[in-house]
Amino acid sequence: MNNVSRRSFLKTAGIAAAAGSIPISAMLPGQLLQAGVKEAARNRTFPFSFGIASYSFRTFKLEDAIEMTKRLGLRKLTLKEMHLPLNSSDEQIQAAVEKIKQAGLEADSCGVVYMKTEEEVQRAFAYAKKAGMKMIIGGPEPALLPVVERSAKETDIICAIHNHGPTDRNFPSPESVYKAVANMDKRMGLCIDIGHTQRIGLDPTEQFTKCFDRVHDFHLKDESASQPSGTTVEIGRGVIDVPKLLREANRLKYSGTFHYEFEKDEKDPLPGLAESVGYVNGVLAVM
Repeated sequence: MNNVSRRSFLKTAGIAAAAGSIPISAMLPGQLLQAGVKEAARNRTFPFSFGIASYSFRTFKLEDAIEMTKRLGLRKLTLKEMHLPLNSSDEQIQAAVEKIKQAGLEADSCGVVYMKTEEEVQRAFAYAKKAGMKMIIGGPEPALLPVVERSAKETDIICAIHNHGPTDRNFPSPESVYKAVANMDKRMGLCIDIGHTQRIGLDPTEQFTKCFDRVHDFHLKDESASQPSGTTVEIGRGVIDVPKLLREANRLKYSGTFHYEFEKDEKDPLPGLAESVGYVNGVLAVM
């Protein structure tokens, strides 16, 4: 399905209809057009799961982020600091987590959390522990990796280091993260941002395969071009071969989470996200 046209894929997979995880009552108008989704698509099971990076809702309050996540049919949230600040009190963290649980969602991780000092490392892990999170999507300075590893061991919280592409002097690619953590505790691993990976001219699927034993998370998106100037677009409209990535994840029995991260349309992200979720569900329906 490499370079398959979006129009062709819509015809063969019925993408909008394949957004079967989205309740009809919560669908956007465009999704109702093809609501006759194959029942088999809903019943397919895969080893991986899906969630969303709350950075996608960065101009909205936590309550709005929760509601939009529910409308997309997703359950897991990677919380960014604007939705639960790192300096929150224990009471504030507990209140936010309870609000998320009451909505039927799970705050499974936080990030990207940048760590430039030992104090910031300690703060990040203390925050994640209080919130009951399993993982930190991290951006630590390389010199702090031993400190991060020690904290990961002490708390049993994973640190999945995020690659940030051409502007990242520390970890531009997934492979650069892998090389840095290969001899460390297994809780030191990767969050592969497939958009930034594509923007430096690397194949996200090939990077995933090379680094598989350390991949704990993904930021799932699409990009307009395989170059530094590439920008986020709806999944299926860009240059990333998402079907190839999902097939490989299924083949390798990847058991982590793909968190959608939509950096486009910050004041109105839901339509583009709904289209992206529908596209991915369409891919899964024909796998």
